[in-house]
Amino acid sequence: MQDLLDRLSMWKPFSAMVVGDFMLDQLLYGNAERLSADAPVPVLDVSRHENRAGGAANVCLDLAAMGGTVHAVGVTGEDHEGGILRGELERRNIDAGGMIPDKSRPTTVKRSLVGLAQARHPQKMFRVDFESREPLGSATVDRVLESAAERIHAVDVVCIEDYNKGVCGERLCQSLISMASEAGKPVLVDPALIKDYSKYRGATLITPNRTEAELATGLKTHQAADSAHNAELAHAMLNALDLEAVVLTLDRHGSLLLERGDTEPMAVPTVARDVYDVTGAGDMMLAALAGARANGIDWAGATRFANAAAGIEVEVFGVVPIPFERIHAELLKHQTAGSGAPRTLDQLLIELAAVRSSGNTVVFTNGCFDILHTGHVRMLEEAASLGDFLVVGLNNDDSVRRLKGEGRPINNAADRARMLSALRAVDAVVLFGEDTPERLLRAIKPDVLVKGGDYTPEQVVGREIVEQAGGRVVVVSHEPGKSTSDLLQRARKP
Repeated sequence: MQDLLDRLSMWKPFSAMVVGDFMLDQLLYGNAERLSADAPVPVLDVSRHENRAGGAANVCLDLAAMGGTVHAVGVTGEDHEGGILRGELERRNIDAGGMIPDKSRPTTVKRSLVGLAQARHPQKMFRVDFESREPLGSATVDRVLESAAERIHAVDVVCIEDYNKGVCGERLCQSLISMASEAGKPVLVDPALIKDYSKYRGATLITPNRTEAELATGLKTHQAADSAHNAELAHAMLNALDLEAVVLTLDRHGSLLLERGDTEPMAVPTVARDVYDVTGAGDMMLAALAGARANGIDWAGATRFANAAAGIEVEVFGVVPIPFERIHAELLKHQTAGSGAPRTLDQLLIELAAVRSSGNTVVFTNGCFDILHTGHVRMLEEAASLGDFLVVGLNNDDSVRRLKGEGRPINNAADRARMLSALRAVDAVVLFGEDTPERLLRAIKPDVLVKGGDYTPEQVVGREIVEQAGGRVVVVSHEPGKSTSDLLQRARKP
C-alpha cells in the first residue's frame, strides 16, 4: 500500500480517449401528490429538469475529475438531444469533436421522472428510453475510426465503454484495438452484458462484473467470492481473449485481479459502505484503472486505486465524478485507520484537498493538550461546529518543554495524539515543533482559526496569515478552573 501511496503522491495529468455508447440522461423533477382523474396513476407536476452526460460520457467525466484530458469518440443522432449531449461534454472541457452525428438513429436518451410527495425524499417513478440498438452502418464506423485515428497518438490510454447499443461492433472494436496496438497504447474495456466477448480479443484489460462474466463464460462465480473458484472465470477470459489482465468486479466482495503469467489471482476487498447505489461504479472502475495505468502504476496498485474509487462512487446516489484527491485521501485513510497516529503535513494536505474538493470547510486549532480534560473537549466540540473538518495542531514534546518547563509534557506526543484522535470532534492531528503554528497555518490555510482563552481576535497568533488567505478567527472562552495547570496543582496537594 505504501508504494501505491508514494506513486499517487506523484500523480500527473494524463490524456485518454473514450470510445463507446454515449447517452443523455434527462431528469424531470416535481411533485407527485395526486392521481390522474382518468386513470389510477400518479401525476408528476414538473418543476425543473436536468441534462447529464451519461453512458460512456460518465467515463469521460470520471477521467476529467482525475486530472485527465479526455477525447470523446462515439455517435449521436442528428437531433436536438445530440447537441445537448455534445454541449454537456464541452462544458466539462472534454473534446467532443469525435462525436459523429448519424441521422439514421436517435441520440440515446434515458429520461427519468423523479417525484416528491409529502416532503419526503425524491423517488424515481418511471424511466423512458429513446434508443436504437441497431449496429452502425459501415460508413459511420469508418467515420468513428477516422476520429479515433486522429486522436490516438495524443493519448496515453484508450477506454472502450460498451453498453450494447450498436456502436461497439466487432469491426469497430477490432480495428480500434489494432490501431492502439500499433501506436503502443493500452486498451481497457468495460464489456457489455453479452455472451460473446470475441470482439474484445487483443485488448489489454477487461473489467466485467459478476453477471457479465458468468454470461460470457458460461461459468458461475462463487457467491462468497472465493478466489480459487473465481479464478476459473478470469483464466477463461484471459486466455480466450489474449489479454494482459482481467479485473473481475464482485460488488460487495471487491475485485479480483489476474495478470498473464500468474497462476493465482489477487483479491482486493472493499470497505463496507453505509449507502449502496451501484450506478456508475463500473464506469468509475474503468476510468480509475485507466488513470492509474496512464500514471505508470502496476496492475495491483491500479486495481486497489480503482476499487477505492468505485467504493466511494457507490456511497452517493446517482452518478457523481469522484475527484482524484478524494480517492487518494480514501486510500490514505485506510492506511492510518485505527492507529491514532498523527498525520504528516504531506498526508494532511492530501486529506484537505479532498475535503475542499467536496466544497467543505477546514477548521484549525492548536495546543499542547497534555492532560486531556473537559475544558479541552468543550473547546474542540465548539471548534468542530464551525466547519466540516477539524485539524488539531499539536505541540511536540520539545515544544511543550520549552513552553511549559521541565517535567512537561506529562504525556508524550504519541499518547496525546492518540487521545485527541479518539474524539469524535477531531478529524486529524498534526505535530509541529515550533513555538507557534504559523508554518502549519501557511500550509493549511484554514477557513477558520479557533483559539481558546481570554484573547481578542487581534491577539491570536497567525491571524494575519489566515485572514490574508480569506479565513477568519474565532476565540472560544475557557471554562474557569478547567486547565492542565489547575489539574496538576490539585493533584500535587495532599
